[in-house]
Amino acid sequence: MDLNSTRRRNEIHLHYVFMKYDPEYERLRSNDKTKYELDLYLSKKHDNLLSKNLHPGTYNKTISLVIVDGFAVEITDTQANVLRSAKEVRVVVKDPEL
Repeated sequence: MDLNSTRRRNEIHLHYVFMKYDPEYERLRSNDKTKYELDLYLSKKHDNLLSKNLHPGTYNKTISLVIVDGFAVEITDTQANVLRSAKEVRVVVKDPEL
């Protein structure tokens, strides 16, 4: 592997992380009265996933996406591969740079 590909792997990019099926998410999402509870549940769930798999201070979660049970996070490609292997994660997609 050359120096340029190593640098690219260590550059930080925005990635979208989408979670696998979660019955609690579905339950909260189906009830309009639990919107705040759903927001709080997902934010904590996503934060816990990141803290369990990545070192503190090496990532920046920018938003939780309530409609799809996912979130956006600024991480390296290497960190994205770590998240891809987490059992709770369905897919990790790098934001296409336009």
